[in-house]
Amino acid sequence: MRKLMILAGLLGPALALAGPVDINTADASTLARELDGIGLARAQAIVEYRQRNGKFSSIDEVLNVKGIGPQVLEKNRANLKLRDASK
Repeated sequence: MRKLMILAGLLGPALALAGPVDINTADASTLARELDGIGLARAQAIVEYRQRNGKFSSIDEVLNVKGIGPQVLEKNRANLKLRDASK
């Protein structure tokens, strides 16, 4: 029981930091870690799309990324944000 309490104490701050991910600034490892159904390959595809086409102007634009479909988007919509959509 004591080990669980220690583990909870160590993880608590890290879990508290999790929140919406800015798809215009997050790197691939952050995207893969924070989003459901997004592994490193899809996360890298998001970053590459952003590098080729500029910043996303809407959350729905992520559907243009190969491998990202409506189900993945809806699963993650509440955890995605756009802080700076200016291209």
